[in-house]
Amino acid sequence: MSRIAGLSPEDVLARMTLAEKIGQLNMVTADTVVTGPAGPPDGLKDVGAGRVGAVLNLWGPETWALQRRAVEETRLGVPLLFCLDVIHGHRTVFPVPLGEAAAFDEALWRETAAGAAADGVALTFAPMADVARDPRWGRICESAGEDPLVNARMAAARVAGFQGDDLAAPDRIAATVKHFVAYGAGAGGREYDAVDVSAHALETVYFPPFHAAVRAGVAAVMAAFPAVNGAPVHASRALLTGQLRAAWGFGGVIIADYNGVSELIVHGAAENGLEAAALAFSAGVDVDMCSGLYLRHLAEAVEKGLVDAAAVDAAALRVLRLKQRLGLFEDPFRGQDPAGGGASRPAAIRRTARRAAQASFTLLQDPRQLLPLPADLRRIAVIGELATSARDMLGAWAISGDRSGVVTIADGVREAWPQARTAVCGDDVAAAFRLASRADVAILCIGETADMSGEGRSRAAPGLPERHEALLQATLAAGRPVVVLLSSGRPLAAPRLFASDCAVLAIWGPGAEAGRAVADVLCGAVSPGGRTPVTWPRDVGQIPLHYARGTTGRPHRDGQRFTNGYADLPLEPQFCFGHGLSYARFVWSGLRVEGDARAPEAPLAISLAVRHAGPRRSGGGWNGPATETVFLFVRARSPGRARPQLLLRDFARISLEPGQEGRVVFRATLAGLAAEGTAAPEPPSFLEVIVAASADLAASAADGRCLRQVLAGGGG
Repeated sequence: MSRIAGLSPEDVLARMTLAEKIGQLNMVTADTVVTGPAGPPDGLKDVGAGRVGAVLNLWGPETWALQRRAVEETRLGVPLLFCLDVIHGHRTVFPVPLGEAAAFDEALWRETAAGAAADGVALTFAPMADVARDPRWGRICESAGEDPLVNARMAAARVAGFQGDDLAAPDRIAATVKHFVAYGAGAGGREYDAVDVSAHALETVYFPPFHAAVRAGVAAVMAAFPAVNGAPVHASRALLTGQLRAAWGFGGVIIADYNGVSELIVHGAAENGLEAAALAFSAGVDVDMCSGLYLRHLAEAVEKGLVDAAAVDAAALRVLRLKQRLGLFEDPFRGQDPAGGGASRPAAIRRTARRAAQASFTLLQDPRQLLPLPADLRRIAVIGELATSARDMLGAWAISGDRSGVVTIADGVREAWPQARTAVCGDDVAAAFRLASRADVAILCIGETADMSGEGRSRAAPGLPERHEALLQATLAAGRPVVVLLSSGRPLAAPRLFASDCAVLAIWGPGAEAGRAVADVLCGAVSPGGRTPVTWPRDVGQIPLHYARGTTGRPHRDGQRFTNGYADLPLEPQFCFGHGLSYARFVWSGLRVEGDARAPEAPLAISLAVRHAGPRRSGGGWNGPATETVFLFVRARSPGRARPQLLLRDFARISLEPGQEGRVVFRATLAGLAAEGTAAPEPPSFLEVIVAASADLAASAADGRCLRQVLAGGGG
């Protein structure tokens, strides 16, 4: 039992000295696994003196001993908040967020927001809600891709999954939505670079996912590293206090990113530590992560009148309220086990990891209709370093992931085809050719290793590594059927791969159940259901590239010089947003719009019939259940405005048995369909609803999966 059990946060605050209040605003790191220059190396020594409120990068049995110091040695016994980057799973790792976004499944996103409460962790730095439209940026793997709506839905689902209805529940942790705001829009896709975006882009593209997280009740918000429109976010009162607190009513904790307060000096926004601390705190940053500047300078800033003492009280109270909501006032050792029992991995979590990976896998192409593979294979070649790498299956940000529990691709293939002779080789080109030549099929595992994506891993040319290009050419030269399993944390520009006749399955960073999930899809136990949440470029010269491009007075015309496009490259991407093949063939029909489409706020029901018409592969064979994804887009026009060519308004998944038909229903209003971002909607002069299989409307129409209806106006 804590000494502050039964007290309110206000009661505790009233007993605190200024130094103790500032201590609640100080977060230190427990190790040197950090995302930048190391902070004060001896930060943990201040725990017993009540000068630390939160600890980063500590989980498991070690939390128990440190929490005991906080509650027994400090004057008031206020417990610590243990914080960890639980980005896509804890001990058992799920697919990277960009991969999970490909599932377009909000229920799954909630389910995989599994916390680390059993290891003493109380707060995670997730979800990331940065809209990412430049695949050069390494952290695109942490995002839900290019679309604001998808990012908003995933952020809200993650918040609900992490926090539940009661933060004090033993399996819940506090979520921190990051990085507010526009971090993904850095110049050139470079990590930490300056951001220059219009107020319109902030309102319509970058704000909505964060607004959704705030509406979902997120406990904390993390400030972004970059300067946005000339102001470092850690020093932007307009963004942190004006937008977050005043406009959106956010009452939770605002946390600095790692060393972000001291980096105000490097930005040139502050001359020294005192100025940086006062500037960040006055802008709205409650908690200083690892720079130590609040601890060293905030009291002086209050004494000199640079910071209001009442504002320190308010910030400390927000931290205390969060700790109380987490149940730490009553049970500081919640979830902590000095014997390390929290490391267990229930079978249910493993099943969820397998299902999440299956749902994320995206069949990009299969020109020879190789998939699914037959059950009677006798010789299989599994080629590439990624085939046996447990680490690389975990993806870019799995700091607490258990590699010993990872099922590799090679292991999964062996389990699925026990009767076959499965030969495995790494990146030896000669061996790859030799094994592929003797095989019924070659399964080629190429793409990015885990450390090629993530923070600090921007790539000027996001394509296949040279050694993997060589493997591809050698394997293709063997003349046998080839299935490529493409691992990556971002879209890859790989023209030679996509010009080949091999099947390509994007498996992203698949997580702990990688091998079994891959085998499930390859053998046809599961039909691939993933759809690209981000546009895949043909070439780096097309970047940044996304489906919701603005209109132009000179739209692209093939062969015409003075139109929008390139002289040396097609305008179209390799794969558009929403692309993905299935083993099933779906037939759409009967688009209906019910309700009063003339009244802006009247409820509308937009529906269509979807039928599972059997196997997509000519000649049949496979005939199992499958999931279809339906996207609801709009084309809108408004007087005096140039609107995006296409905007996503909703999405839905429907799972069907062979021969079964179901109906997909979208609920909307005319005003909601016409709205863009968080601003008040304006009446459209023209609005057309389009249900399609992807943002490539021509391809969807050619496949019979694009239905349209005009709701307002007569032209467009």
